[in-house]
Amino acid sequence: MTTLGTDDEHWFDDAAGRLIRPYTVSNGRTEPTTPMELLSMVIATGCHPHGQLGPDHAQVLGLCGTVTTVAEVAARLRLPAVVTKILLSDLVDWGAVDARSPDPMANASNPAVLETILNALQRRL
Repeated sequence: MTTLGTDDEHWFDDAAGRLIRPYTVSNGRTEPTTPMELLSMVIATGCHPHGQLGPDHAQVLGLCGTVTTVAEVAARLRLPAVVTKILLSDLVDWGAVDARSPDPMANASNPAVLETILNALQRRL
């Protein structure tokens, strides 16, 4: 077994994947408090929430150092998109992350946009 990172306390098994269930990561929540789409852009604001961040929130915040999409954060975390949206919405609520709707030109049903996303996700995995 290997870990995801030296500071990460969540175990990852090369064959089995993440050993912590997604509903545990989201504390059983199924809906984010901030509406987001897969193509929504997120970036850290530089403001850190009061208190100590849990390992999942800290990892998400670290991935938001530059503008990125919800889909890319989910792919890098190897978590379902809805769980990633919940973690991101927590950070938005705490003022640590800013989320913007995707550009209207980035129509999710546009085959060129979908191909670009697929290629980016395949490079990451």
